[in-house]
Amino acid sequence: MNKGRSFRFTHAVLRAPADSCIDGISTQSGPPLDVERFREQHGAYCEALKAAGVRTEVLPPLESYPDSVFVEDAALCFDGRAVVLRPGAPSRAGEAAEIAPHLESLMPDHVSFIDRGHVDGGDILLADDDAFIGLSARTNGDGVEALRPALESSGYTVRVARTPDGVLHFKSDCALLDERTIFATPALAAAGWFGQGYEIIETPAGESAAANLIRVNDHVILRDGFPRTRELLESRGYRVIVVDVGEAARLDGGLSCISLRFSLD
Repeated sequence: MNKGRSFRFTHAVLRAPADSCIDGISTQSGPPLDVERFREQHGAYCEALKAAGVRTEVLPPLESYPDSVFVEDAALCFDGRAVVLRPGAPSRAGEAAEIAPHLESLMPDHVSFIDRGHVDGGDILLADDDAFIGLSARTNGDGVEALRPALESSGYTVRVARTPDGVLHFKSDCALLDERTIFATPALAAAGWFGQGYEIIETPAGESAAANLIRVNDHVILRDGFPRTRELLESRGYRVIVVDVGEAARLDGGLSCISLRFSLD
């Protein structure tokens, strides 16, 4: 197995926020989304990926799909291949077909499609050996079983978990720091889904939203506003890049869902 395949990336694909993103799915209250600020933050996020050593490509906005900026939910990329998923929200069903041609241009003959059920990429946490898939309002058992053969053929052990009640995606509450270290909220850590062989670092008190960070090559990209998390990670030797994705959070989005990260070299 390739050590570090879960966080060693050469490429990232993003999609620019559409004007229509103001109508995206959200459970948040407060002021309306600031689309221009979202675009600025999206650009800064892209620069953070570049600083971590990733080549980025930003696809044009899709006005017909307000949530299409969250590209991770439409596909899963690993080992030089892509699986086009079936997002669980009805309004997002067409996003997978929109991104598929671009993935096919990057990975000719290495793109497949699941044909039943529903799976959002935000519910899939890939470690080096294990694929943790959280059942949620957006991901169901039929979707997991449709995805399982592609993952197992690449050497992953599929481990089905459950996304906590009231949490949109499994990765809202956890992230991979390295091949054997997972950063998770206390609630998810206590559920015991990760089993033996992993060190679990819990989010500091009051900073559970920091769980949706991303490890990219030799850096950890962290959302702004979580100083205790930053201090904790840096004390353990991680190189942290902080970015503001506050507008994405208004649409229940986080750091992981704004990009598809993979290696082609």
